Amino acid sequence: MVRSAGNGAAERVPLSRDRVLRAAVAVADAGGIAALTIRSLATELGVKPMSVYHYVANKDEILDGIVDLVFGEFELPAAGGDWRQEMRRRAASARRVLRSHPWATPLLQSRLNAGPATLRHHNAMLGALRAAGFSVEQTAHAFALIDSYLYGFAMSETALPIHGPESVADLAGSMMQRFSAEEYPHLVEFTMEHIMQPGYDFGAEFDFGLDLILDGLARSLPADGAAAPGVRPVE
Repeated sequence: MVRSAGNGAAERVPLSRDRVLRAAVAVADAGGIAALTIRSLATELGVKPMSVYHYVANKDEILDGIVDLVFGEFELPAAGGDWRQEMRRRAASARRVLRSHPWATPLLQSRLNAGPATLRHHNAMLGALRAAGFSVEQTAHAFALIDSYLYGFAMSETALPIHGPESVADLAGSMMQRFSAEEYPHLVEFTMEHIMQPGYDFGAEFDFGLDLILDGLARSLPADGAAAPGVRPVE
């Protein structure tokens, strides 16, 4: 990649590990993770493939690096505030990030070499839950439950053949032409009275489900709201 210098000469932007990884994210965003190869990455950067190897040893290192970049885009929950509000804020942020990087969701829990942004994210989640009064065991339950829901919903949004509320009615109408109302009355009722109503948005279901989870977790906290043993007060 080149850019114009102030004197009119072409100035080459130097390669760096960060630039290589951000280019890898761009390739994956455009074509999916299968499109990400050393050759396609080199093309995106405008360099020869061998130049890439000066900054990343192999594709595994690239995947570890871009997963860490994605975690770095998540807003971190703060300890000491309203823990449910912090969990909602972090979940909403993560969902926005995962919609912009649909390839990332299956990778976030699969990489073995966690980077600094990944570690900061996990540490912040654990800290916010512990400061809210969850025991270590309850924190494990809460973290697993929240993220299973978040990542599962993100994968559903990516896989569904709808792209925003405006596409729902046409798709639902097309599908309904293929089956009999007499044979599938509940499906017809659900489609006509809910899916095809103005303003329907599958994504709106996310907040409903997340609130159910957070309300359920809140009931497992000590009744007096005291912090769980071993939790240091937030200064």
